[in-house]
Amino acid sequence: MNIQPFDFQGHEVRVLVEDGAPRWVASDVAKVLGYRMASDMTRRLDEDEKGTRSVRTPGGEQEVSTITESGLYSAILGSKIPAAREFKRWVTHEVLPSIRKRGGYLTPEATEAALTDPDFIIRLTTSLKDERARRAELEAQAEADRPKVLFADAVSTSKSHILVGDLAKILRGNGIQVGGTRLFKWLRENGFLINRKGTDWNMPTQRSMELGLFKVKETTVVHSDGHTSLSKTSKVTGKGQEYFIARFMDGRFQIEEAA
Repeated sequence: MNIQPFDFQGHEVRVLVEDGAPRWVASDVAKVLGYRMASDMTRRLDEDEKGTRSVRTPGGEQEVSTITESGLYSAILGSKIPAAREFKRWVTHEVLPSIRKRGGYLTPEATEAALTDPDFIIRLTTSLKDERARRAELEAQAEADRPKVLFADAVSTSKSHILVGDLAKILRGNGIQVGGTRLFKWLRENGFLINRKGTDWNMPTQRSMELGLFKVKETTVVHSDGHTSLSKTSKVTGKGQEYFIARFMDGRFQIEEAA
C-alpha cells in the first residue's frame, strides 16, 4: 500500500488511502497534536478506530500504526494544544475534500510516470471507471460524516466542566432544538440524573458517575443568620460533552420537539 506525505506547518503527516478511505500514520498525528507518544493518543481510541497497515518504504515493507478518520477526530478532541483546531480545519477543508473528489492523491512520482511512461497512462486510464464508481460512494460517506465534523467543531475547544444549560446551548448551535429545562428532563428520564424528589434531585446517577459524564460541584453557602449549608450542582465533564453531543448529532439519542 502506497503512503503519501503531506506538510502541515512544517510537520510531515503521512496518509494512505484504503478502498477510498484515508488512514493516518499515528506517530505523525500524535506529534502534530502534542501527544508525548503515539500510544498515549491511540490508547483513548476505540478498537475499530486504530490498527496497523503494511506500507512500501525505500527499505521495503513496513508495518505502521494508523488511525481512521473517526479516530482522527477523537485524537483532535483529546489534544490540549491550540494548533489542534487549525489541524482539524486543514484536514476537513483541504485533505478530505481532495480525497473524496478524486478518490485519492496523485503523488509526485505518479505525476512523473504519467508524463514519461505510456504504459502507466494506459493503466491509469483503465482505473478511472472504478474511481468514478467509488466517488459516488465517497460523496455519500462525506455526507454521513458531516455530523462528526460538526461535533469536532462543537467541543474541540471545550476542556472544562459546564452546566447542563450550557450543553443545551451547544446542542442548539448544532441543530438540536432543546433548552436547558427539557434537557434536564431528558437526562432524568433516561437515567443520567436522579429523578427522585429530594436533596439528590438532578444529581448524577451512579451510572453517570462511573462513565465519567458528570462531576458534582459543592459550594458552601453562608446564610444571613450565620448558619451554613451545602449547595450541589451537576456539571458535564469534557468526556460527557463528547458523549452527549456525538450521540445527539448522529441520532443515537433523540429528544422530542417542544409542543
